[in-house]
Formats: sequence, structure tokens, C-alpha cells
Amino acid sequence: MLEHFFECYSDLSGLIPCPVLGSITPLFIPNSRIRPIRLIGLCASLITFLYPPVPRIQFDPSTAKSQFVESLRWLPYENIHFSMGIDGLSLFFVILTTFLIPICISVGWSGMRSFGKEYITASLIREFLMIAVSRMLDPLLFYVLPESVPIPMFKPPTGGPPSSSSRVWGSRQRKIKAAYQFFLYTSLGSVFMLLAIPLILLQTGTTDSQILLTTEFSERRQIFLWIASFASFAVKVPMVPVHIWLPEAHVEAPTAGSVILAGIPLKLGTYGFLRFSIPMFPEATLRSTPFIYTPSAIAIIYTPSTTSRQIDLKKIIAYSPVAHMNLVTIDLVGVEVYDVILEYSSMTRGERCATQNGSRHLCKKFRGLQISDTTIDPTERNDQKKKWSSIPPMSSHGLVPPALFLCVGVLYDRHQTRLVRYYGGSVSTMPNLPTISFSSTLANMSSPGTSSFLGEFPISVGAFQRNSLVATLAALGMILGAAYSLWLYNRAVSGNFKPDFLHKFSDPNGREVSIFLPFLVGGATVR
Repeated sequence: MLEHFFECYSDLSGLIPCPVLGSITPLFIPNSRIRPIRLIGLCASLITFLYPPVPRIQFDPSTAKSQFVESLRWLPYENIHFSMGIDGLSLFFVILTTFLIPICISVGWSGMRSFGKEYITASLIREFLMIAVSRMLDPLLFYVLPESVPIPMFKPPTGGPPSSSSRVWGSRQRKIKAAYQFFLYTSLGSVFMLLAIPLILLQTGTTDSQILLTTEFSERRQIFLWIASFASFAVKVPMVPVHIWLPEAHVEAPTAGSVILAGIPLKLGTYGFLRFSIPMFPEATLRSTPFIYTPSAIAIIYTPSTTSRQIDLKKIIAYSPVAHMNLVTIDLVGVEVYDVILEYSSMTRGERCATQNGSRHLCKKFRGLQISDTTIDPTERNDQKKKWSSIPPMSSHGLVPPALFLCVGVLYDRHQTRLVRYYGGSVSTMPNLPTISFSSTLANMSSPGTSSFLGEFPISVGAFQRNSLVATLAALGMILGAAYSLWLYNRAVSGNFKPDFLHKFSDPNGREVSIFLPFLVGGATVR
């Protein structure tokens, strides 16, 4: 029995059941016993967090194949498999998800007095869904699972107690509207992808991504399928003009909701591009490059400009993920990807199936799989290291904005307001929090030495080689982003002390400092 346990542990079989069992167990405990409910949720999330380091150690970076594959034929008459695996891209998402969920549970520890059972259950169900999304190898299930992620965050009005994190633990009266916007935008945008999946199934007879990567679609069909997937993933990035739901959702959500929203769901759009759209429809991607560059460049300029007009601390921070993630989308069709698409497009179907320089080579490029130094010729190592520039900014973005949201949450817990005009001079009354927020602000500005700089600077350099105008606009947006970051820090931390509005001052306690530490270390060291 012990051998079976270690076998399950090593092949990730328990990565999915852990959060599921953790979300079910509190349902049998009375709401009055909030302490065991919290402990069960925290322990379940920590046990889940202990799983990813095992495949990270056993992971073979010399192959583009998915590893730790588990397959279940659940619709045999349609040749649709419940297939999950891990590669270099999905491993990053799994680790980030399991890292953030225990922190989100710890953030709501003291405020988990009403609907504590629902809070723990919703958090662990979100973790299960996001892990399953990251490991899913089937486009049909990849559609179903991301559309299930908003469900624990939203529940329509009923006669019973609500369970939406935005509706129950939100901070203002507009939280119901924000929950509806979040749900409707993400769901309606994905309808186009739902229309594309049957078309893929009719041509190929399967939704197995490994087979689809070697399937040759006609150019016209590729364009149609690419547009359908683009409409779905653009909402999740989000790209302009379908970004309106994000600032409203961040503002109305509790601190833990903002942390997890900025950390994982916003990456699903770029993950979908890297996993499915670009590898499966390379010719359409090549032709549709302007449709990626244009809204991305507009978003990078627009969001810092509109941020300067905001008066809410959380809404100011909420706009920064839009600019950062649109910078990542520019890199999706960077110069290296452009060269690989041209190479792939010139191959015949037989060459793609017969040679490892075809689809598997393409998979390595688009999945961001880390290549072992032992498998690369020394003369190619520097070139290889330049090709994985989409992963570092996403990993940094999974840490920096959540840390800023935590800083705002600490202020809101003490003063019950997020309006900028009420703050000022806190450096003299709460010295530790300004120090923490300054570190996160530097990372948000992509200052040299921070993880954001290591991710975004190579993107800017690569963009100049492909399109100097887009790169110039992106660089200008980064400058504007640094300007509003410094403006916000100066208004909230420096300036004159305002005792007429703020009366209670206390630095972060031990629990809050322990929550900040992983973000501070990661924001400075993630590569």
C-alpha cells in the first residue's frame, strides 16, 4: 500500500483529488466551528502545493512530449479522451496555482467569520479547476474547464445565501454588477471557440491535441478557427476593448479574489494562444499578426493613460495587469516565433509527421519548454535562451500585482477606504508597509534587477527586430506605467499626514508579513 502511495505521488495522480477532497470535507462541519474549517482548507492547499516539486525534479527538459500523462476515454463514440499531462508551460501554471491558493486562504483567515465554509470550498474548487486547465491536453475539455473557473466566483441571486467571492466578500454595493460582468464577458467570448471545436472534430475525428498538431488545415479554415480562438482568448488576457470587466472585478472582489484573479485566470488567454492557437494554426497566425499587435499596443498606451484619472487605489493597480499581459501578447508573435512559423509553414504534411523538426520542434518553441544544456550544442545555447521570453513576464506578473493588491488590502482592513485622497504620510506611521510596497512598486515598474525587467526587457528588444513602431509604443507604455506607479506610491506613502481621515495606524502583523515574504523574494529573483 505504501508503494502504491509513492507511485501515485510521483505521477501526479493525487494533484487533482487533494483540493476536491479538501473542498468536500468542510461541508460536513457546522459553520460555528470555523477554526477546523480553516485548518482543513489550509492543510489541503499545502498538501497540494507539495506535489509540483516532485515532477519538477523528475521532469525531463530534453523532450517536447507531455510527461506524467494520464488518459481516460470518457466519450469513446466520439474518440474524445480525458487526457492530462505536464510540459514546461503547464508545469509553471501548476506551481503558480498551488503557490497562490494557500496564500489566498491565509489572507482571508481573520475575516472568515461569515460564510467561512463557502469561502474554503470555493477556493479549493478554483484550485482544482485551474490545475485541471493547466494539465488538460484536449481542446474540448480546455474549453469546458476555463469556463467553469468563474462559477466559484459567481452565483446568481437565489433565495439562499450566495456563494460568490465577489458577491459575498466584495467591498461595495456594485459587487453584483461586477460579478455579472466577469461571468458574462468571459463566457460570451468563449462561445466562438465552442463553435470552432465541432468543426475541428468533423475534420479530424478527434480532439487529441497531439494529433491536431500534425493535422493540416486549409488556409481558409485556419483563419476561421484562429479568429474563433482569438475571440475567446482575447477576453481572458484581456485585450482592448474587451477589458472593461477586469478593473471592475478587481475593485469589487475581496483581497484574496484579486490576488488569485491577477495570478492565474489572466494567464489563461496567453496560455491558450501558446497551447493551441499558434501551434495548430501557424499560417493564420502569420497573416493575423496585425490583429495581435494593434490591440496590444493600444492597451499598453491606453491603460497607463486612463489610470491617471482614477481615485481608487485598487482600480489604479487593477489596470496594470492589462498593460503587462498585452506586452506578453506582443511577444507571442515575436521574431523567433515568426521564424518558426515560416519554417513550419514551408513543410509538407508528411514532413511534419515524419520529422522531429516539424510539429515537435514547433511544440518546443510555443510551449516555452526549457531545454537542458546537455541536449543543446554549445553554439546554440545563447540562441535558445532568447526564445523563452513569454514565461518570465507571466511568472513575474503572477507575483507582483498580487503583492500590490495585498498592500491595498492591508490598508483597507485598517481604514475601510481605498480613496487616494485620504492617504498620505503613512511612511511615518506605518514604516514597514511602505517598504514592502516600494519593493513591489519597483517590480511593477520593471526596474532593472527585478523579475519584471528580466521578462519585459527581452520582449522589447525582440519587438524592435520585428516591428519598431509597436516596440516604440510598448516602450512608451512602460514609461507611462512607471510614472503612474511612482505617482501612486508618492500619494499614498509620502506627503502630508491626514489625521482628520485616518486615526488607527498599525503595521502588518506577523501573519501578514509572512504572506508578503514569498512575493518579495519572488518579485526580485524569479527568472
